[in-house]
Amino acid sequence: MSSDCDSIAITITIAIAIAILNRIERENREQVLPCYPLGQAGQIVILTRRGPPPYCQRVTHPESNQTVRLNKVLAQSGLCSRRAADEMILEGAVMVNGEVTRTPGIRIDPGRDRVRVRGKDIPLTPEKHRELLYLAMHKPPDVVTTAHDPQGRKTVMDLLSSEIRRRRPFPVGRLDLLSEGLLLLTTDGETALRMTHPRWEHPKTYHVRVRGHVTREKLETMRSGMQLAEGERLAPVEVRIIGNDGTSYRQNGRHSEGGVILEMTLRQGVNRQIRRMCRDLRLHVLGLRRLSQGPIQLGDLPSGACRSLTPKEINALLDSLDLNRRPA
Repeated sequence: MSSDCDSIAITITIAIAIAILNRIERENREQVLPCYPLGQAGQIVILTRRGPPPYCQRVTHPESNQTVRLNKVLAQSGLCSRRAADEMILEGAVMVNGEVTRTPGIRIDPGRDRVRVRGKDIPLTPEKHRELLYLAMHKPPDVVTTAHDPQGRKTVMDLLSSEIRRRRPFPVGRLDLLSEGLLLLTTDGETALRMTHPRWEHPKTYHVRVRGHVTREKLETMRSGMQLAEGERLAPVEVRIIGNDGTSYRQNGRHSEGGVILEMTLRQGVNRQIRRMCRDLRLHVLGLRRLSQGPIQLGDLPSGACRSLTPKEINALLDSLDLNRRPA
């Protein structure tokens, strides 16, 4: 009797399982089933509904050579910086294989996993097949440092070839609308993050043409670390007078001879820092050009032109950020 009961129970269980599988089959096959620990520590079995039954079963190990941290993958895709990727993940805006994840450090396989951000698929490339892009651009004035401008103004992306735009590089930091000079663009999110994060104090050097009386006191104020009118305390700035451009300017119906040229090196990324410093010191900025970012120099690159960094420049840049990777 007991044996008969056991047989009936098994039959019922099988029938229920078949009914559940049939129902699952009718649902969206792209949805991902829950993940369960299996076998060795750190291994996870992911059951997906991609393709016809039987469902694909895959084991992913966090330390596999094929897996990369999710925040790094998003940054390398050109979508955003790694810091911004962390924020989006924590907000619940990122899905991996159909499930929301709030763990920036989770490891995925870019060649197999599917990632969506706010409902949009993000194209991923396996890291072993990824060729990172490092570009130097001479940004002209009246060009916006962004990938897309809602006001329809010309952007730095408009200065790139269609082939390069398809690889989705993004600017490292910003130059405001009226400023010109060196702007780096890359598909390497980790490098971009370190170049813009205050912790790394990556130096940027500018030539600034100003009108006004540049006194020793004003220079010392900048060198000692001044406080802006808005209340922000600035780190010390290296500054020196390098000459006078000998140009005549007209103001309020009167001529003012010459503009003083300052060379300034900043190690923090406060918005419009140079222009706001000069404003508070009663110096009017007539022109602002960035000459270098870290070890990368503008050189004689024509305005509006863009070039790839050389392997030597890339190595120097990575070394300056304590990154040991080398370009292929």
